[in-house]
Amino acid sequence: MELRQMRYFVAVAEELHFRRAAERLFISTPTLSQQIKAVEREIGGPLLIRRPEGVSLTPAGEVLLRAARQVLAAADDAVRATREAAGTAAPVLRFGLLNGVPPRLIERITSRLDERVDSRLDMTSGTTAELARLLEAGRLDLVMLRAPVDLPPQLRSVHVASEELGVLMSEQHDLAGSASVTLADLAGREMVLFPRASAPQLHDSVLAALDGVVLSTSAMGYAPMLAVLPLRPDVFGLSSARAAGVAGLAWRPIEGRPLVVEYVAAWSAHNPRAAALVGG
Repeated sequence: MELRQMRYFVAVAEELHFRRAAERLFISTPTLSQQIKAVEREIGGPLLIRRPEGVSLTPAGEVLLRAARQVLAAADDAVRATREAAGTAAPVLRFGLLNGVPPRLIERITSRLDERVDSRLDMTSGTTAELARLLEAGRLDLVMLRAPVDLPPQLRSVHVASEELGVLMSEQHDLAGSASVTLADLAGREMVLFPRASAPQLHDSVLAALDGVVLSTSAMGYAPMLAVLPLRPDVFGLSSARAAGVAGLAWRPIEGRPLVVEYVAAWSAHNPRAAALVGG
């Protein structure tokens, strides 16, 4: 059994859910499931009891969880001690942090790096387009992007999280009194959106999904939008429910056709350290 497979099993055993564990590991759920099945074949018996709502550990799984944690801790200690003896510093992983990324994703990245103690994190923030260009140029090792995004063949990506978007508006907006809004409610109304250059494919997909809205001539990022919307009760923006508690603003879900933004981690196929971090 490889250390990588042990890390995968520990993640599933701690999350008790394949999708959450896969997001924590930055790999796809099918890949994680296949790796766990490979471990079970090697052990010769089931380690997990699978149910629609999640998983639980078998007695064998409990034993492996304890042993795997000890082995992984010993492996991390060995790397740390060897590096200290050699007088070498931990290598740097250059990470592109997407503007407005959910805090839970930042926490997951930090946790992931804590599990892989062989890298120190240097962060650069930017838009999807900016980070994708830096990654392609070899100036970053790993980036977080919003999909859909066109990437050249040498770059790899994996889905890591999703967020449902709703309508964000001034408390004085005439739709703020509704519990939710429909696409028909939004037709003909002005919407503030991020500049197309920052994420062209996502920009176009949002407009296609919200056919009938009027795109504002004022384009801005997330933070400026939060400041402007309370002053403009005639326009609306888009946000996840994370903005629901912002003073002066009202957040409402969109009925019928939920608008979902996908987050992906991307790296170069020629960067083995980044590929190892995301399980690629």
